[in-house]
Amino acid sequence: MGCLRHYNNKMIKLPKKITDFMDVFEKHGYAIYLVGGAIRNILLKKEVTNWDFTTSATPNEIINMFPKSFYHNEYGTVSIPQDENKSIFEVTPFRKESDYSDNRHPKTISWAKTIKEDLSRRDFTINAIAYGNNKVVDLYDGQKHLKEKIIKTVGDPDIRFKEDALRLLRAIRFSSQLGFLLDENTKQSIQRNSLLIKNISFERIRDEFLKILESDYPSEGVIFLKNTGLLTHILPELDICFIIPQKSPKRHHIYDVGTHQIMALKNCPSKDPITRFACLIHDIGKAETFKKDETGLITFYNHEVVGTKLTKIIADRFKLSNDQKEKLIQLVKYHQFTVSEIQTDKAVRRFIKNIGKKYINDMLDVRTGDRIGSGATPTSWRLELFKKRLIDVQKQPFSISDLKIDGNDIMKALKIKPGPKVGQILKKLFDQVLEKKLDNDKKSLLKAIEVSSP
Repeated sequence: MGCLRHYNNKMIKLPKKITDFMDVFEKHGYAIYLVGGAIRNILLKKEVTNWDFTTSATPNEIINMFPKSFYHNEYGTVSIPQDENKSIFEVTPFRKESDYSDNRHPKTISWAKTIKEDLSRRDFTINAIAYGNNKVVDLYDGQKHLKEKIIKTVGDPDIRFKEDALRLLRAIRFSSQLGFLLDENTKQSIQRNSLLIKNISFERIRDEFLKILESDYPSEGVIFLKNTGLLTHILPELDICFIIPQKSPKRHHIYDVGTHQIMALKNCPSKDPITRFACLIHDIGKAETFKKDETGLITFYNHEVVGTKLTKIIADRFKLSNDQKEKLIQLVKYHQFTVSEIQTDKAVRRFIKNIGKKYINDMLDVRTGDRIGSGATPTSWRLELFKKRLIDVQKQPFSISDLKIDGNDIMKALKIKPGPKVGQILKKLFDQVLEKKLDNDKKSLLKAIEVSSP
């Protein structure tokens, strides 16, 4: 059973593990509040995945109450493992901060005495709501802004963003995750202070950007990045695409290059942030390869080659992992793949080898986003036929290692020792399977060896 709490004539039901946890602090004479995203999500009736608290207790006092807890950070946040589900509760003492020296970190951090002081330093009103002592503490109209679906800073937005420039991106991330609009004063402040994002490490920028891409409203988030001036600082290769036209005779496009990529992102079936990233930048090479002849025909010859080069630069700038970088590059590099009813099995196999089996579905998702983002239908009979061909072709081996027998089977069947002959036989069998002269099953392959052997 959970515990029922009152606020604004409504009821909040907290899990028993939460009320029991908070009761420990209260029994020891400390104030304890559920705060930030946890209480925000409860009010929005969304799932809570991280339970964050703030308290009047100091880090050492928290550790004394919970011997298994630990902390190794300057903010005093204590992590308290929960044995029953292996989760961790994070508790931070009430804080107050001095001036910020680098648009990211406060010069000094000291403990505050009241929840009011703590909430006054937080970023946005919807994150400055606390719950404790059977009541909600909402000093900055956070509940009102949740209902109005707007993102607004606590206090002066210029001060908030100059304190911590990562908040510029966090504002847009919350907008794209929640489907909220930016408060006008907050939006104008982001525009005025957008240059400050250059003071933030790209590891932190990457984390916020990928959260935007995997949100429910990724395209709207990127539009906010563009309209506030942040895009030109973090992804200038995309920003310039909005001035590159595509509408011309003999062309199916209805948008400029930048808008097309936004629409491709919006219509990408995948929820994977890297696949969505590929949709967003798949045509960035068009800015450099734009040509328009005397008839008005626009071309972008080899834009995928230039786009691949730029994607490598972008992946390194965003500090993507090796796996993320490889995937992003592959999806951009081969997004122009040909779909035709007259393609041979060899051509389809070459496509699969180029893109890699593990990225086939992601590549098809990029193609779907690309088509819809161009004003076309989500699919075509040729694309559907191609998908069936991909399935059929993959039933055949792609390398000798895909054969249902190996060198050991050959040596045993022919009673020979390791040597070049084993490899030669495997190669011959592989070629016969590719030519569909032989089935790729162990019985057929062994029989073929016995028949061909002297």
